[in-house]
Amino acid sequence: MYIGVDWGGTKVEAIALDETGLEIMRVREETPRGDYEGCLRLVRDLIDRLESATGRRGSIGIGIPGSLEPTTRLGKGGSSTWINGKPVEADLRAIIGREIRVENDADCLAASESIDGAGAGYGVVFAVILGTGAGAGVAFDGRAHHGPNNSAGEWGHNALPIPNVTEIPGDACYCGKHGCLETWVSGYAFARDFGRHSGLDLPPSAIIDLMRAGDRLAGLSYRRYVDRVARGLSLVVNILDPDIIVMGGGMSNVDELYVDLAPAIADYTFSTVFHTPIVKSKHGDSSGVRGAAWLWRGDTTAD
Repeated sequence: MYIGVDWGGTKVEAIALDETGLEIMRVREETPRGDYEGCLRLVRDLIDRLESATGRRGSIGIGIPGSLEPTTRLGKGGSSTWINGKPVEADLRAIIGREIRVENDADCLAASESIDGAGAGYGVVFAVILGTGAGAGVAFDGRAHHGPNNSAGEWGHNALPIPNVTEIPGDACYCGKHGCLETWVSGYAFARDFGRHSGLDLPPSAIIDLMRAGDRLAGLSYRRYVDRVARGLSLVVNILDPDIIVMGGGMSNVDELYVDLAPAIADYTFSTVFHTPIVKSKHGDSSGVRGAAWLWRGDTTAD
């Protein structure tokens, strides 16, 4: 049995899969935000619940909302900032009491979708998370690529390309810089942009409903959003030219993006053609937790 845990900013979810990828059981709870020790305990408790209910012991993979510094293994770059500088891997191993594998949540998404999701059969998969924050992961032939700094796929913390005068310097980002893509293309950023022009505080889904109903301000916010996402992804295409782009996170549920993004990206790429498929993740919100479970896939030492 493979157990995966997705430690997210708003929820912690755990899943048990059999060797074929069939879901056996799933549990989830709200993240105790800002409470590092509480998050550790919740991860352990969810694993215990899965193993107690199934009567089986599983290998354990955990996706975290950040990454690990490759030498010290301390948390870094976490949107859940309370993991930064903490010995996340060591603390999880200690509280769970056995061997684990820990990776970035977007890397888990990329691996999941590359193995048995929307990117299956493609060599190079670029997986984007457009949710509370904005991140990405890269998978080559079913395995997440990390790089020597464990920074591959940190798409959300590049500056918005080709900013206009209204986009300079951009909002402050939790990483300490200004104008990061995350501050422009996350679901939160989309809602904030609409709020600035309308004076309304609405979730992204409500704004999309207004856009579909013909609301002018909602439509303008949506078009600005598409343009900003396209500018960001055009850099990925120019540098990596992935075989497929897979979208995850709450904004990936906006079906219009799969019509509007491709021509917008083509306006900014160096190449005169753009044929890359842009698709919704097959496993939706479950991609990250499935990818965490698959961290032990094919390893004969897994419990």
